[in-house]
Amino acid sequence: VQLVESGGGLVQPGGSLRLSCAASGFSFSNYAMSWYRQAPGKEREWVARISSGDGSTNYASSVKGRFTISRDNSKKMVYLQMNSLKPEDTAVYYCYAVGRVASAWGQGTQVTVSS
Repeated sequence: VQLVESGGGLVQPGGSLRLSCAASGFSFSNYAMSWYRQAPGKEREWVARISSGDGSTNYASSVKGRFTISRDNSKKMVYLQMNSLKPEDTAVYYCYAVGRVASAWGQGTQVTVSS
């Protein structure tokens, strides 16, 4: 199981970024996918989740209405579209896959929101 995130970077407050997570080595369509983040000195926190079946989504209250999670099973990709970014969104963002018998984390991608 391998997950590789990309798309992080430096963005000004109010800006947008789209994170991508490329999956390999497992039956992607059977796994629920999530994004987590970890800011300096803080615990890792859940951001968003998309199911394996009907593609239903859930969001943390801190990002609801600003972030959108999506997946493309044909490409084995999951995305996080982040709009109206705030300085408090600064963190390392991680992709997480969970299935019936296994789970895996990506290595993370840094997002910095600063003027």
